[in-house]
Amino acid sequence: MTDTLPATDQAVAEEAAGATPGIDLQLLADTIDYIRPALQADGGDVVLLGVDGGIVSLQLVGACGGCPMATITLTSGIERILRDRVPGVTEIVAV
Repeated sequence: MTDTLPATDQAVAEEAAGATPGIDLQLLADTIDYIRPALQADGGDVVLLGVDGGIVSLQLVGACGGCPMATITLTSGIERILRDRVPGVTEIVAV
């Protein structure tokens, strides 16, 4: 497990920093890093695309991108964890 976000996640987090005063973007990034190994174990990953207010846009990639269970993974897994651990997250949108 790495201590930093992939370049695309880091760039999005830095760009969103000025636009999302209600969400701690470092905590969001850390929480995505917490989730990432479970997805990678199944051949997938998650990419942070952006943050708008309390709405976090994510993309599941690799095996997770085409998985029929992707919606359940997002709502029952990723969204639940992000809402529990990151104050201000209200919704997860899959792109």
